Amino acid sequence: MTSKGNKVVEQKDVVVKFVGDSGDGMQLTGTLFSDAAAYAGNDLATFPDYPAEIRAPQNTVAGVSGFQVHFGDKKIHSSGDLCDVLVAMNPASLKANLKWAKKGATIIVDADNFDTKAFEKAGYETNPLEDGSLKGYNLIEAPITTLTKEAIKGMKVDMKTALKSKNMFALGIMFYIFDRKFDTAFHFIENKFRKKPLVVEVNKRVLQAGYNYADTMQESISVIQVPPAKIEKGRYRNLTGNVATAWGFLAAAERADRPLFLGSYPITPASEILQELAKYKSLGARVLQAEDEIAGITSTIGASYGGSLGITTTSGPGLSLKSEAIGLAVMTELPLVIVDVQRGGPSTGLPTKSEQSDLMQACYGRNGEAPVIVIAASSSANCFDYAFEASRLSLEHMTPVILLTDGYLANGSQLFKIPNMADMPKIKPPFAKPNDENYKPYQRDEETLVREWAIPGMEGLRHRLGGLEKWDITGNVSTDPENHQRMVELREEKVQKVAKDIPEQDIMGEKEGDLLVVSWGGSKGAVLNAVEELQNEGKSVSQAHFHYMHPLPENTEKVLSGFKRIIVPELNLGQFVQILRMKFPHFKYEQYNKVQGLPFTVSELKSKFNEILEEV
Repeated sequence: MTSKGNKVVEQKDVVVKFVGDSGDGMQLTGTLFSDAAAYAGNDLATFPDYPAEIRAPQNTVAGVSGFQVHFGDKKIHSSGDLCDVLVAMNPASLKANLKWAKKGATIIVDADNFDTKAFEKAGYETNPLEDGSLKGYNLIEAPITTLTKEAIKGMKVDMKTALKSKNMFALGIMFYIFDRKFDTAFHFIENKFRKKPLVVEVNKRVLQAGYNYADTMQESISVIQVPPAKIEKGRYRNLTGNVATAWGFLAAAERADRPLFLGSYPITPASEILQELAKYKSLGARVLQAEDEIAGITSTIGASYGGSLGITTTSGPGLSLKSEAIGLAVMTELPLVIVDVQRGGPSTGLPTKSEQSDLMQACYGRNGEAPVIVIAASSSANCFDYAFEASRLSLEHMTPVILLTDGYLANGSQLFKIPNMADMPKIKPPFAKPNDENYKPYQRDEETLVREWAIPGMEGLRHRLGGLEKWDITGNVSTDPENHQRMVELREEKVQKVAKDIPEQDIMGEKEGDLLVVSWGGSKGAVLNAVEELQNEGKSVSQAHFHYMHPLPENTEKVLSGFKRIIVPELNLGQFVQILRMKFPHFKYEQYNKVQGLPFTVSELKSKFNEILEEV
């Protein structure tokens, strides 16, 4: 598609960032560009960065919305550090994001929006396009607003509607630079606005106009070619972590042969799971948008008692509200999956930003001795796998499971290979047998300590469950001191025995060496990139990334014992490292903590790891 007059540069991987006002459509632009990259065969990872304020004043730094995509011809583990191309629709977005652009990066701006009033709102004292602050970058001052208006001249469309499409002009420029086809973007536009043919035509025209404009700028614009990645054959989708989580639950319900019920209250950044599952009534999914967090989880416990795969979704503040009901699920020993999409806290905190701040709450944040299984996803794509695994562990061990994801994983996206359902393992809940004369509600399997699941309506198995302590085996209410001690110990031991039903902890790299980097959750990709780069430099460093947080894998102590130094980087003030100190106090642990609502960068991790390696 691209004119032959341009200089062509081939790169293995590229980071592109779209930034603008929250109404400029940057999320959509980034998503369509990501889809085009996926369609061209590149692997990718994305990072949408939403403003924390709802309807922040226009042209202010507080209202800047961004979308970063890292794509290439190899496996992409993270959304990247600094960008090769930055598209900035106004001065505020340039001011907020210039620090994320590499020196020599291409910066494309909508020159029409760079005026005195906009400079003042953004906090500029001088025009950044003229004061030399962009020296060293390839600056392209494109009159995007003006050319968008020209592109739809003669069409019967109001100017407000027309200007909403200027993000398509920017996308057209990017399609030219990276030699992408219009197919995926046109397909999206046609589907989204199928009842508004005029809007479809407007967006298509503006997209083409942006492409044509870039074609006239041959001296300023180089064409960047990124070859397709060598990935396993299959059917792929570019999925966000929240959608992948929803799909994982649908798969688990099918393989367990259980109806799926989700009771949830909308909360950023978890709401999309509820919205996605609501689309699948045809697959037996039942969704309740409850009036509050407590109603969401208690309705789910009721569904679990009735034989469903019961799921409730939330973020950190909502997990706090659900804590008493989680204790009820522990006492009744019913399967229940709680998804916590972590965000910046405490309280309302930073609702659109990401942290790993809820691990301690997930492991210990309930009254009494109320142990639950805690696992954590590590990528947008494997949110599917760990939603499935959370369901399996909960259903087969008859206990609540908390699945930790975070805003970075939930809103970001990756290529996801759609599995063949027949190849996925069966999930086998421990159902009681109808008319079993020996059935007792708290009779346990000798090896796993799991009680049987008697669903209401099963012949001869009527029983009661509730929040008061139960007699061992019979399930009658009990305040006997010795029985309480026994039941508390049994519930704890049952969860600890899950360690025999999860994989051993693996190590990326040598099993012995100078430095072990211990990571968990959404920080995996950045840590892995840093470790791989250091390994390629001949450094003695390995990574142990944990998905199973409670109980820990059985070989955890052995994994830790092979290294001279251990560091635990976390997007909190040190929660997992404190758990490791409690469990394995004879090791010395170092910390690297970041609490800025932003993911780790590979460069900052490498710098810290090198600092330690120089001391070994």
